[in-house]
Amino acid sequence: MAEKPGKVYFLADAHLGARFHVDSLAVERRLVRWLDRIQASAAAIYFLGDMFDYWYEYKYVVPKGFVRFLGKLAEMADAGVEIHLFTGNHDVWLFDYLSRETGAVIHRQPLTTDLLGKRFFLAHGDEVGYQDVSYRFLRAMFRNRFCQRLYAAVHPRWTFGFALRWSLSSRRDGLTSEKGERYRRIAAERLADFARSYLQHHPQIDFFIFGHLHRMLDLDLGHGARLLIAGDWMQYFSFIEWDGQTLALRSLSDPDA
Repeated sequence: MAEKPGKVYFLADAHLGARFHVDSLAVERRLVRWLDRIQASAAAIYFLGDMFDYWYEYKYVVPKGFVRFLGKLAEMADAGVEIHLFTGNHDVWLFDYLSRETGAVIHRQPLTTDLLGKRFFLAHGDEVGYQDVSYRFLRAMFRNRFCQRLYAAVHPRWTFGFALRWSLSSRRDGLTSEKGERYRRIAAERLADFARSYLQHHPQIDFFIFGHLHRMLDLDLGHGARLLIAGDWMQYFSFIEWDGQTLALRSLSDPDA
């Protein structure tokens, strides 16, 4: 935990750069305004995956854009705020660029950590609990070093366009359809099942926090433990705040906040 006193914040799924956004730059600016607002009170911020709609980091090339967000992360890190970035299923190919340039700590696996006197289990949400065979296959392929090298051999003009079109189709089906809502409900139930099972062998966990599902959820697991799903920065502009006493799931109600 950072030496700088203050609160701990969690958020996920901004999908910066997504074609699904009516105005992606406006979303980024809104996120930076929120970071400006909480900077003085923040000891640490945990971004729980899919902050970028697509990020593939070549040896000498990174995606263009996001300069306001990345500059803000570097500024906050320089000011003593711990910045943690989890890889999601859209930005799994974060390597070492952001850690070198912004000071962020990159997490590729779930993390158990003590924050202001409580123990947290943190993850994007697609790497724990039940997933069907096709999703597990894709996830393993995306994380395979040999497959990553093959993909990197293709010119970015082709890979970026393909990835953004695929993501746009996924967002349209997933965020606005009845099928997508049914998937999110079932997936949330599976995350709750995972958390209850995990607690049987790790009863010291106080809070489970996930992203990925684009929904806001605060669930009492019993015996003082809770599961929270952080919503997103696409529909809810939501975040979780922990001050050592209260863990609160919040959403920005003012569109200009």
